[in-house]
Formats: sequence, structure tokens, C-alpha cells
Amino acid sequence: MKKSILLSCVLAVALVGTLFSLPKVVVNNKGKDVDKEKGQSAAAATTTAPAAAESSSNSHDGAALSPGQQKIVDQLRDGFNQAGDKDKVAAGIKLSDEFAKLQKFDSAAFYAEKVALLSPAIQNLMRAGDRYYEAYGFAVDEQKAKNLGIKTREFYQKAIDQNPGLLTAKANMAMTYVNTENPMQGILMLREVIDTDPTNELALFNLGILSMRSNQYSKAADRFRQILTNNPANTKAKFYLGLSLVELGDKEQASKVLSEVKKEEKDPVIQQAIGELEGRLKN
Repeated sequence: MKKSILLSCVLAVALVGTLFSLPKVVVNNKGKDVDKEKGQSAAAATTTAPAAAESSSNSHDGAALSPGQQKIVDQLRDGFNQAGDKDKVAAGIKLSDEFAKLQKFDSAAFYAEKVALLSPAIQNLMRAGDRYYEAYGFAVDEQKAKNLGIKTREFYQKAIDQNPGLLTAKANMAMTYVNTENPMQGILMLREVIDTDPTNELALFNLGILSMRSNQYSKAADRFRQILTNNPANTKAKFYLGLSLVELGDKEQASKVLSEVKKEEKDPVIQQAIGELEGRLKN
């Protein structure tokens, strides 16, 4: 698959949000180039000084902040730093949410961690895990991605310790094991989620992506079909089904599926990827 398509596919998934947020490395066998995602500053920066985390975010989290955006961030940061114990959690959530809205994933994770440490309630732990997973998903540097993955697992595990039924946490956490020395641990976690909930879209989606990564496109197609059986409106799963069919050489079915996605999906990144795939089908 062309690298441009791979990048488009990963970006498309990233745009969906936490539910289908994946490390780029998951789709690309050359993980260090494409796959881990949405990354940001060095791991040390992510876990130490906020200024470092924010400045590193500027280097990879999209465009630099406009003067108006920077003013809002500065005000929220000042509010967090000056807040008393009673108000600090709420102030930290606002600041983390603002950074997330601006796609400054390192900084969003940094302040979500601050909140979770101040108030380790499940929702705060999940927020920190989700934000670190988003940052992990965009990290390009291999060591940085590794450290962001560790942070992701740390907070998800704390949430799971309080509630073992948090399947989304388990499914996301599983994906951070993909490029570790123990990738099978991630596969086993996803299977555990499927055993608990056979229709879990996130786990099925992740297993489909992992099958693509290992060039097992037939298995991948089966996973995406499982999702669509229960949720025909899931255009992301349909897109990846079409992509898998292209790789399997089933031009007729691939063309049909991609044509449906083209009509249903408004995301311009996916539309661009479909255009490239349709070009391949004509060859």
C-alpha cells in the first residue's frame, strides 16, 4: 500500500476520536515512521515541565496557536496555577480540554495527568489514559511513543483496578503493546474484550487493523464485516473493509464498498484516500 494512503488512513482514524484512535504504527509495518501517533514532545517533556510539553506539541500537533488561542490558553493556565485545592481539578480539566480541542495532545495529556493525580476518580483516570493514548497515536519518535504508551497503560490500569469492566480502556491499552517486546499481550487483551463482548466495535476494529498490519487482509475483512453486521453505519469500518478488499484483489467488491463510503463519509481525508484506492482499482 502506498505510504500516502497509509498516512491518510491513519489520519482518518485519528480524526474519529478516542473510540477509533490508533497508533499509526498499527497500520504500517515500519512502525517508527508512521505508526504511533499523534505524537509530540520527548517523553521527558511530556511528563515533566508543562512548557516543554506545550512547546513540543507545537512542533507536531498541527499549526501553531493563533494569538487569540494562545491568550485563552495562557488565561486557563494561569487559572490552574493560581487555583486553590477546591478549584484546581475543575481548572485542570478546562485546560486539558482546551489543549485537546486545539489538538495539542502532549499538553492535554500533561494536565489530564495533573487532574488524575489530584483526584484519582475513574473519570479522571480515564481522561488521562485517553489523552495519553491520543498523544501516543500521533507520536513519530519511537522512544517518545514508547514512553507515551507506558503512561497510557499506567492510567488505564489504575481505572481498570477500580472497575475491571472498562472494556474501552482495555481495548485501547492493548494497542500500546503492539510495538513492545510483548505484542501478544495486546492481542490477548483484545481477545479478552471480545470474549466479554463479542460485538465490541473497538476491539473488533483494533483486531482488524492488527490483521492488516500483518498482511492478513482476509482476517481483517472478516473483523470489519463483523462490525458492519451490527452497525452498518460505521463508515470507518466500511472504509477499512474496502481497503482490505483492494489488497485481496477483489476489485468488484472493493469498488462497491468504497463507492458506498464515498457517498456516506464526509471526512475529506478519507475521501482523498478513497480517490487513491480507486486509482489502484483501475490499474
